[in-house]
Amino acid sequence: AQAVAMAAGPARSRRVFLNHLDSYCGRSIGEYLSRCVVGASLESTEEEEEEDENNSAAEVSSRPKEGVYQVVGTLSKPESTKPCFAEETYAVSSRKELLSHLLECEIVVYNITEDANQIEEATWAASALHMEIEHFATPKLFILISTIMSWAKSKPPDPEDPEIPFTDEDYRRRKSHPNFMDHINAEKLILKLGKTNKHKFSTYVVASGHQYGAGEGVLHYFFKIGWLSETPAIPVFGDGNNFIPTIHVLDLAAVLQNIADHRPRFHYILAVDVSMHTLQELIKCISKNVGPGKIEKIPKENAFLSKELTQMHLDMLLVNLRMESMFLKESFNIKWVAQAGLVENIEQIVKEYKQSRGLLPLKVCIHGPPGVGKSTIAEELCKHYKLHHIKINDVISETIANLEKIVVPKELDSDSVGEEGEDDEEEEDKNVEAAHELLARIKESMEQNADRLDDQHIVKFVKDKLKSMPCRNQGYVLDGFPETYDQAKDLFNCNEDEEEEIKGKIPKCDKLITPEFVISLTASDEFLINRIINLPERIVAGTHYTQDRFLQSLNLFREFNTDDKTVLNYFDELEIHPQFIDVAKFEDPENRFIVKEIIKEIGEPRNYGLTDEEKENLERKAAEERLVKEAQEKAERERKETEERAERMANWEEWNKHLEEVKRQEQELLEAQSIPLRNYLMKNVMPTLMQGINECCTIRPDDPVDFLAEYLFKNSPDIE
Repeated sequence: AQAVAMAAGPARSRRVFLNHLDSYCGRSIGEYLSRCVVGASLESTEEEEEEDENNSAAEVSSRPKEGVYQVVGTLSKPESTKPCFAEETYAVSSRKELLSHLLECEIVVYNITEDANQIEEATWAASALHMEIEHFATPKLFILISTIMSWAKSKPPDPEDPEIPFTDEDYRRRKSHPNFMDHINAEKLILKLGKTNKHKFSTYVVASGHQYGAGEGVLHYFFKIGWLSETPAIPVFGDGNNFIPTIHVLDLAAVLQNIADHRPRFHYILAVDVSMHTLQELIKCISKNVGPGKIEKIPKENAFLSKELTQMHLDMLLVNLRMESMFLKESFNIKWVAQAGLVENIEQIVKEYKQSRGLLPLKVCIHGPPGVGKSTIAEELCKHYKLHHIKINDVISETIANLEKIVVPKELDSDSVGEEGEDDEEEEDKNVEAAHELLARIKESMEQNADRLDDQHIVKFVKDKLKSMPCRNQGYVLDGFPETYDQAKDLFNCNEDEEEEIKGKIPKCDKLITPEFVISLTASDEFLINRIINLPERIVAGTHYTQDRFLQSLNLFREFNTDDKTVLNYFDELEIHPQFIDVAKFEDPENRFIVKEIIKEIGEPRNYGLTDEEKENLERKAAEERLVKEAQEKAERERKETEERAERMANWEEWNKHLEEVKRQEQELLEAQSIPLRNYLMKNVMPTLMQGINECCTIRPDDPVDFLAEYLFKNSPDIE
């Protein structure tokens, strides 16, 4: 009755509090609810679909935002930016402040599936709201998103038939995993608090299956290993036969929307999709659609060696539960995103995963004459963007080597990797036959064409390489191929719909492998010939850069690129317009400026960025470089000081020598200047003075000085 009354009245906005809006689950649920019209799930799905068909996209987007949920909440990392769907985010400093925010909301949702530290805050929030029931202006709804791990150790409903799944009604008999006791205690408390005054404060517990979809949660580890294409097989922990209940994160959000709209009488809800897949089935499916296509069973203990998996993740991956939610089917109106589960919807899930994390492939084709520097530049781009360098000779030798491997009977390869069964054995037999045939055709073709492979095979090999999972995941740099219009057409055009292609102006290409960027490096023949002439002999030896072969290759390139139909014309027809770079303008032997130009055109990398290991290596390298630089600066400083000291010592000795010489010369000068004075004194003063002193000694007056002065004055020869 309450639901019907709500549906009859005009829809008004409702404020929803959600913790950790920046987490995987919080972000997806918050964004979903912010787009939901209040009460929308009360309408029948058929009506909604008809309405969607009748309304254009423009009308839908221009609708007022009155009736939608207003999402507010906290962030797991205070430095995170506010999500665009959130009305407000709170950096809560005290519980009192948090409670005041919770009281402003009609619906409070706490997610404890990702961060166990939130359990304490969730139970406090429910208890604090419960104590404020008397002061509620409007009824409040508290939803706890818990996990099916609180069922992990439950006894099967029917011990004789283990295939019978648990349903919502079995919740009273559930037994938690030992590491998830806090979760089950929180569930029990929340349900208890909702029984006091159901009209004013109702509580619900949603036991969520393991969430997948969007950017991926607990399964992200496997998606990432697959996407990076660094291992030959994706690991399965244990035997992989344990059943894992799952739900798409947006379907979980739809369950919350239904609870908010319907206020069902049943307060414990199992949120799982209808799939019943084992860990092995899930990982095999991920491996085939994102990774190498193989799985490898490893002991459970080895799982602990991975840095990216926490204890909580491992417990979740090793759970073994068959579950079925009767309530979602019977009472809720859910527009399912992936009701059948991950395996049945894998293409869409992979697309979501790549788009959510910005892991889109970067496909580049480099075109240009021989000797222009295509391979060097391609190498640099691959390093910068972490792409796969596609060189024709490498592709051919790699393909032939792989075919020979398939043909050689396998003896040791039957143990751990890909324990797949009879179907795969049959497939392998077919592969061996096909490989035999192909190798025979290749040998025949090479014998007829003087050890050169014909275009048909080269195009097939390159196409297979571009369609390989690593190239589909990260992307590639195609180095100097295709060379002709026909090669480009055979490589990138779709095989079917040829008639439509003739009618339409734009040829229909295979978007999965067609490049996004075409870089055409240009240079004059004179420039290229000079560049090759100046190459050292050791580089030229054994390559096509020997004089005759180089000129032959250059003439062939010019011939292919002066026709009406060239490779670049083909890309122009597809509206992929090449970026032309004149190599002669950038006189840079290491091509740094050219690579910078290309990076400016292509933009930012689209990958996981640097791994922790790479960051550590870079930091270590930077620290080493800094230490080397400091040591060099110190050595340079010491060298300069030593030089200055030696110079000062040499200057000091020189200065001392000069000083001695100056003193000697001064002495000589003084002596020379004093000779006339000495002669005068000896002749005129000394005789009278000696007489005066003798007289003084004889008489011995009382004041000898006064006597001597008087004597000299009286007897001086100058005074008459």
